[in-house]
Amino acid sequence: MKRLLLPLILLCLVPACTGGESNPASTASSANPQPMATRTASIMTSTPSPTETPPPTPLPTATTTPLPDTWQDWPVIPFVSSRMAEIYLQGIEAGNNPLAFSKIGDGEISTNWFFSPFDYGPQFYDLGPYSELQAVIDAFAGSFARQSMAARPGFGTVQVLDPMAADYSVCDYGETPLECELRLHQPSFALISMGTSQCWRAEEFETGMREILRILLEHSVVPILSTKGDNLEGNHRINEIIVELAQEHQIPLWNFWLAIQPLPRHGLQLDLEHLTWATTDLDNPQIMQCAWPWRNLTALQALEAVWKAVRSQP
Repeated sequence: MKRLLLPLILLCLVPACTGGESNPASTASSANPQPMATRTASIMTSTPSPTETPPPTPLPTATTTPLPDTWQDWPVIPFVSSRMAEIYLQGIEAGNNPLAFSKIGDGEISTNWFFSPFDYGPQFYDLGPYSELQAVIDAFAGSFARQSMAARPGFGTVQVLDPMAADYSVCDYGETPLECELRLHQPSFALISMGTSQCWRAEEFETGMREILRILLEHSVVPILSTKGDNLEGNHRINEIIVELAQEHQIPLWNFWLAIQPLPRHGLQLDLEHLTWATTDLDNPQIMQCAWPWRNLTALQALEAVWKAVRSQP
């Protein structure tokens, strides 16, 4: 079992979970990854915080089970429709890589705090009671830390679809960041997480997201839509749109918002926008009071659920 040194706990856990510091994700792309240290015996015997770490969530298979009417009640881990299994198989026939996924969205998905530790190696994460997830980490090796052409801090639907926002050191002239990413990586799955930068432009967000989904489905890529953790708009309209689109197109929904509701201040820093940060040590009850470990955990569970479900169809 990995053990975290007390200085690392004091440095990473306390500021992040109190929300008193700015979000490390904003500077993560320039930071050198550091391996997780060992945890001292005193941490192992310390009294856990009142919120207990829930047990691992059972993974669904493809289903037609009716979903709740209220989006807040949708499960964290997606239901997977038979339509997505068809899309997946069409993509394989068209040349998509069955063991590749792409990240599409803003700083909450482009930062190397998201998913990258799983490519850096076991010294950078501890799955704890979720050791069964190592199989999906091994299967999708190379996608976790890869810098997507369609994911960048400040990106919204407008930028993902704007050729002027593409990186022309690798993208073809006239390609949008999304088109460039699909050509370069040929993924079978796409994790989509954005909306905060457009929280007061809901109509623009919906129009753009519809186009993103159209392009992905046209390329036979299985989208996995994520709700966002914040509610800067005040009425949850962006998350409502995300869930409405998931239901309309029978697309898997990773309800990240629900995953962090039990956490202190619902997993948000004092600005009520950025997530509380800690290392990906899923075996430490104190660290699991922060939002970032839950983001990496539930995203991995969502990816595994969809991956297993689309392959389980006859």
